[in-house]
Amino acid sequence: MAEGRRPRVAAVLGSGLGRVADAIENPIEIPYKDIPHFVRSTVEGHAGSLIIGSLGGVEIVAMKGRFHLYEGYSMDEITLPIRVFSLLGVGCLILTNAAGGISKHLKLGSLMLLIDHINLMGDNPLVGANDERFGPRFPDMTEVYSREYRDLAYAAAGEMDLVLAEGVYAGVKGPTYETPAEIRMMRDMGADAIGMSTVPEAIVARHSGMRILAISCITNNAAGLADGEINHDQVIKIGEMAGRKLSGLIVKLAPRLVGLEASSPLG
Repeated sequence: MAEGRRPRVAAVLGSGLGRVADAIENPIEIPYKDIPHFVRSTVEGHAGSLIIGSLGGVEIVAMKGRFHLYEGYSMDEITLPIRVFSLLGVGCLILTNAAGGISKHLKLGSLMLLIDHINLMGDNPLVGANDERFGPRFPDMTEVYSREYRDLAYAAAGEMDLVLAEGVYAGVKGPTYETPAEIRMMRDMGADAIGMSTVPEAIVARHSGMRILAISCITNNAAGLADGEINHDQVIKIGEMAGRKLSGLIVKLAPRLVGLEASSPLG
């Protein structure tokens, strides 16, 4: 790791949410193309670099842009960074994403803490030979997203007069946005928001014994829930607007998450 730094927290920044990286102090930026075996982000709103520095007084490594199945990459390729973070000894992972709102309580620009997910990607990153160095063949998924982390997030948000929602995230492969019929189906399945990322990373992180906080920025209404078409430019614009709030929240949260890990490490 650069200059002997050893990050305690890792973060993955979704579409339009790169503003969070601007809050990192003394940053070292490494383009993905310069990191062996890392693929490249090809999507607008995903810068494609690794940022190493300090946030809220703790060392952090942040992905400014992530990889997706719809870009043509494999599950192994899109989750390789999470394995790297695990090998670096990172125990705390913050995942962010841009998502379409399904539930009526989610407004454009809302921040939603994930309490669970539904994997509709048609694949699982743990398919294939299991590497026991990371975790068991059949990892438990009862609590993918840490309840204790969410409690800390609510406390930090309260200090900022920031309202957080919570809900279930449905992960789909993309790259097309969903049809209104598909959204009705997902609502019936219990999904509150939908997106094209996060689920593979969360599965691999949980397999590796990391604790996870995941936050969706609601950047559009899901298909059939508003007039007009969904477009990526809107996703990026609203993501950038919400990024300021998200950045402040993560700055407050990072040291608290690390403090929790120090006092009660995940077994």
